[in-house]
Amino acid sequence: MKTPDKHMEEEMTHNEPLLRSEPSTNTFKVSRQAFIDPSILKRERERIFAACWLYLGHDSEIEKPGDFVTRSVGGRSIIFARDREGKARALLNSCPHRGAQVCRERSGNAKSFQCFYHGWVFGVDGQLRNQPGEDGYGKKFKSDSDSNMHQVPRFESYRGFNFICFDPDVVPLVDYLGNAREYLDLICDQSIEGLTVIGGMQEYAINANWKLLVENSIDGYHAMSTHATYLDYLKGTTGGLANMGLVGVGRDLGGGHAVIEYTAPWGRPIAQHIPMWGEDAKRELAVIRQKLEAQYGSERAERIAIKNRNLLIFPNLIVNDIMALTIRTFYPISESRMHVNAWAAGPREESEWARKYRLFNFLEFLGPGGFATPDDVEALEHCQRGYSTANELRWNDISKGMNREIPAMDDEEQMRAFWRHWNSLISADVTQGAAA
Repeated sequence: MKTPDKHMEEEMTHNEPLLRSEPSTNTFKVSRQAFIDPSILKRERERIFAACWLYLGHDSEIEKPGDFVTRSVGGRSIIFARDREGKARALLNSCPHRGAQVCRERSGNAKSFQCFYHGWVFGVDGQLRNQPGEDGYGKKFKSDSDSNMHQVPRFESYRGFNFICFDPDVVPLVDYLGNAREYLDLICDQSIEGLTVIGGMQEYAINANWKLLVENSIDGYHAMSTHATYLDYLKGTTGGLANMGLVGVGRDLGGGHAVIEYTAPWGRPIAQHIPMWGEDAKRELAVIRQKLEAQYGSERAERIAIKNRNLLIFPNLIVNDIMALTIRTFYPISESRMHVNAWAAGPREESEWARKYRLFNFLEFLGPGGFATPDDVEALEHCQRGYSTANELRWNDISKGMNREIPAMDDEEQMRAFWRHWNSLISADVTQGAAA
């Protein structure tokens, strides 16, 4: 029997579906090629990162006119700024003259941006103001829209969370968010004065496919094993809460968005006290709880204060409202490496004490050196290494909870929600795509 050559093996692999869902047997499989195939990453960049709404930044990062931050979003260099009239802007950070990045600083406050290459000067709104040798250009050159810095095709905001999209025909953001708005509202409603990003941004890289961090961020199943050290630690710090456990539900919110919502044995600076915080803190949190109840009623206040949420907004925004509040995005550098950005956030009005413990919780568990993140990074990188066997072991199993009417937070329905939508985008009109 003739052995297939390498080209034939690749063609055979590419003709397989990327997703297999069998409700009759309660099984759900994802091809490991999704994590290692460069052609799939190419399609992701075209069909997801160039076509879906992507998180840019929070209002609180650019509070004053002239404030700006620069960051890479969807592989593009972007200036997120507030112009002199107070309007938020999302500018493509590329000079219309010869293409150099106009702003090379990470953040600051500016009256204008000057391209260092040929000295063109642009307002914070992106309008061309001055250029050396102006007499060498036509009279109407400056008024031509092509002479200005270009705005990102679509830029919209929801409750202080700013998003961009490179597809001018994308649906409005409020429609795109859909059922995820319920959970963003719960997160935003914990503050009367509004949320604020605290401090700077944490950045790190993981040698793994970006979709592994999507899964990990909404995966309640791994907590008891991967984070056993942290859960043991909590037994000595949380008193009666130590026996609460992780109990809740996983939900498909439609459009690839998903959430797990649950109770947990840690303190929440919004209104869940633990003994190590002391009696003064207990009284302060009781006042916060009373304000929430007065504003929203007892049922919603209970949900805001006590329930934890790991929220995925497709494709790559995670908002962890757990023992601290974290905003996280991540983008592929290659099929086996990603870049991660993370921000701590909290209510503007919270006390010095609450802010102290919020940041303590953030660094203790969610930060790059905390209990959770190093464990998660190691797990994801070992998964990526394990995919060296993808030609022999072709499928990941994501079936847990398919036999339940209401999936639990440690089931995998929320991950299946991501994969179903991902597959609908990536496999459309491609022979390897099989509908879930």
